[in-house]
Amino acid sequence: MNTEKDFSPLTPNIVRALNDKLYEKRKVAALEIEKHVIQILATEFALSQHPHSRKGGLIGLAACSIALGKDSGLYLKELIDPVLTCFNDSDSRLRYYACEALYNIVKVARGALAADPDPNVKSGSELLDRLLKDIVTESNRFDLVAFVPLLRERIYSNNQYARQFIISWIHVLESVPDINLLDYLPEILDGLFQILGDGSKEIRRMCEVVLGEFLKEIKKNPSSVKFAEMANILVIHCQVSDESKSTNDLIQLTSMTWMREFIQLAGRVVLPYSSGILTAVLPCLSYDDRKKSTKEAASACNHSLMKLVTPEDDEDDEESQTKSSPPSDEPPSKKEGDLNGKYSLNESQDSVGFSNISFFTPASSDRSAVTLDLDGIVQVLDRHLHDSSTGMMTRIAVLKWLYHLYIKTPRKMFKHTDSLFPMLLKTLSDESDEVILKDLEVLAEIASSPAGQTDTSGSCDNLESKTALHIPGGIRDGQPVVMGGSKLLDQSPSTPSMNSYFYKQLCLLLHAENIFHSMADILLKEEDLKFASTMVQTLNTILLTSAELFQLRNQLKDLHTQESCALFCCLYRSWCHNPVATVSLCFLTQNYRHAYDLIQKFGDLEVTVDFLMEVDKLVQLIESPIFTYLRLQLLDVEHNPYLIKALYGLLMLLPQSQAFQLLSHRLSCVPNPQLMRTMEDPKAPVKDKRVSQPHIDYSELLQHFEQVQSKHLEVRHQRTGRSEITDRKLI
Repeated sequence: MNTEKDFSPLTPNIVRALNDKLYEKRKVAALEIEKHVIQILATEFALSQHPHSRKGGLIGLAACSIALGKDSGLYLKELIDPVLTCFNDSDSRLRYYACEALYNIVKVARGALAADPDPNVKSGSELLDRLLKDIVTESNRFDLVAFVPLLRERIYSNNQYARQFIISWIHVLESVPDINLLDYLPEILDGLFQILGDGSKEIRRMCEVVLGEFLKEIKKNPSSVKFAEMANILVIHCQVSDESKSTNDLIQLTSMTWMREFIQLAGRVVLPYSSGILTAVLPCLSYDDRKKSTKEAASACNHSLMKLVTPEDDEDDEESQTKSSPPSDEPPSKKEGDLNGKYSLNESQDSVGFSNISFFTPASSDRSAVTLDLDGIVQVLDRHLHDSSTGMMTRIAVLKWLYHLYIKTPRKMFKHTDSLFPMLLKTLSDESDEVILKDLEVLAEIASSPAGQTDTSGSCDNLESKTALHIPGGIRDGQPVVMGGSKLLDQSPSTPSMNSYFYKQLCLLLHAENIFHSMADILLKEEDLKFASTMVQTLNTILLTSAELFQLRNQLKDLHTQESCALFCCLYRSWCHNPVATVSLCFLTQNYRHAYDLIQKFGDLEVTVDFLMEVDKLVQLIESPIFTYLRLQLLDVEHNPYLIKALYGLLMLLPQSQAFQLLSHRLSCVPNPQLMRTMEDPKAPVKDKRVSQPHIDYSELLQHFEQVQSKHLEVRHQRTGRSEITDRKLI
């Protein structure tokens, strides 16, 4: 059997290599087949003496070029030389076939032609390129639909000459009035941004011009722009890679500028892509002045995107669809921006990959019923709060977004409160006061929002709780915002002034009475007695000195209503964790006799240096404007004997220090000291101006004070290693 004849036109060497056991030899044989077939088509057909053979050879060469694709550039000479020879043929029909073949070969191999290192080939290809462009601009029969896929495939080339070639063609097509390249922009936009990062300044300049022209066209005709299909492309390029290059900065600034225009022009069409946009925009808000333009563009994007969220987004999806679109028998249209559909960035990428990029494909982006991707947005915001590298301005923007979402979409947002709450509490220890204030605003909105209201019970004196601070979803057993924040601040290296700042701001944002009611309720059950005492001391200082609590002090000062008496009792039970604070509360509420009874119990307490320092501070407070009314009441000795006795009690507790001298001088100003004597005759009771309130059981309160202080004494002894309590117990 004749092997050569059986496998013709393959040579014996090719046949043997194809049957070889080594892969490399088989691969070489396969490449030889390409060259061998082209040589046969050229010599035996295209250059044949028979006219029909020449026509077949031309068609065959064009078919080989199309089959080879980008690899046809390896055989340009073998493909083009015989075709050019046929242009001299006397048969006009054959010359037509030669034109058609050359068109198909150049259409496939033009990238290789433009990038050829030989200057003659490059010059010739440029002449051919200009000619083809002239033909396109003068003809109204140009097949743009067939041309764009080729353009899109080759736009990912890394060769500078090829990129320059592609950009010039896009620029020409864009300038032709009868060609609407804007419809095909989603298919080439990613490639254009890739080219914008080229190392050649000239190519970057050309690409900037092309992108600028496209953006102008978008602004002129926004109704015909496929915004949703390009949103994810911009999201990707708005995010700078780890490499700090000027070209990356240019790509980011350009894409961020486009994103700003898209949000303003498209409106709610881009809302389903909010999570992706925020992922790109939020980090830019913390840029320094070196990237000022990008920061400003990102800020505009963030502001415009936030305005797109409306109360309608809080409605259920069924309700929203019912309102936005009437019933229809037509099947739903394909979602715009579906990356698994017609357009995918991962397709036909030449040395360009996005394996590390997360796409944010919306749940729905239909123009008639746009759905807010709230879950995705919250996920992005929460991730930025958890990231320790997040800049201050970004953290503030995240908190502004959370506040805005709780305002506009409270029902849906409260489903995320369980997961957000711990991080919001942790943010209260942020080093920036502005971040803390914004965080407090978010917590206050969560606490006071009707969407989070729950029926609370178990408050002081079995009265119905008036707080709105309990968080739904079982967060830390319903622990309120204020207590969670206090615990965090106590465990962090924050200063007492930070605690004060926290509560002052919270009292401004929420009703001060609610704040103190809630704190008292929780502190009453607090097992960490040291923490409870510290918190009482902090809250008491705020209550007595803060301008924000002027109205609350007035309410407690008079105790005219049952509600004010209930508040006093509620505070008192928790204030018992700190004896001096309890006395100061009695001074504030003008319960002077009870204050005197408490001071009498101080003799049974363990008097420490810290205790005496607190008494010292109380003396200083008595001299402050807050207690002006108390000092004036010293003039009316007859009706305020227990006030004077209580002050003398404090004086006797103090060592002879500066505070002792201060209080002693104050008491020396009291007129007629002999009127201080109280009458023990039951027929002639003491004429104390403040009559005991019928709503307050002072005996029970005093007993509660003794029980709380006994617990504190026991804990202190255990902490210092004493197993037995001394005889100086409270009776």
